[in-house]
Amino acid sequence: MKANGRPRTAREKYGEELKLRRIAAGLTQEALADLVVCSPTLISHFEAGRRLPNPDDAQRIDRALNTDGFFSRWLEDLDPSIPHYFREVAELEQEATEIRHYGASLIPGLLQTKAYSGAVYQAYRPNYCAEELDEFVVRRAKRSSILDKPSAPVTWALLDEAALRRCVGGPQVMAEQLHKVADMAESGRVRLHVLTLASGAHALLEGMLYLLSFADAAPLAYVEGLRTGRLMDDPALVAACHTSYTLALGDAAPRQKSVALVRSIAEEHEHAQHRAHPR
Repeated sequence: MKANGRPRTAREKYGEELKLRRIAAGLTQEALADLVVCSPTLISHFEAGRRLPNPDDAQRIDRALNTDGFFSRWLEDLDPSIPHYFREVAELEQEATEIRHYGASLIPGLLQTKAYSGAVYQAYRPNYCAEELDEFVVRRAKRSSILDKPSAPVTWALLDEAALRRCVGGPQVMAEQLHKVADMAESGRVRLHVLTLASGAHALLEGMLYLLSFADAAPLAYVEGLRTGRLMDDPALVAACHTSYTLALGDAAPRQKSVALVRSIAEEHEHAQHRAHPR
């Protein structure tokens, strides 16, 4: 844990290990930079967890420190292709004991099917290539695997009905996506509640919210907009976000009714698929 009470991210742990190995090897940042063929400032950024080396730099670090591929292998688990504004959140969620999502217009990433994730990616990357799409879907599925672990965080999903009805990827993709969410709720992996359109205005109407709680650190809140995101650790702001989530949860449908509604809307998408492609 960091001195300010926030958990250390994976990249910060990477940087701390790099610093320890460099000092053990008797090298200054300047000396390591000469061996890696980069600037001492870049080494400083690596050690502070502000940046990650690229694969070539990681290989040169391993050669310089005689670490037998240690930093190269670790780098593979620290995906630098995740958007910069979400990287810290993606690392911290691995340490969370409780996760609370609010999905305003989209199903939250940890709950997405591969087909739904792919459709979302295609929508905001019009000039994508197939390889990039496949990598994105694999990364998203890898993140979701934390919910399959025995030590999985307690996970809440508060979904706006609009996110259930928006036909992302077509009726078949949506039906599969919603059945997955309902299955997760019925298996106990997710505590599911739906804010119906009939509920009107609510405390989270302005947008997406993601809350993370930890066993030995203060909770965090994350909000996201178009091409940007903000991770908040200020206690007052985080508490205010938790209050907003609680207020919205109070306006949501009960758990069993929420699961039934998700199933019902999934069936509506299935019927739309059958009408579009009759046998």
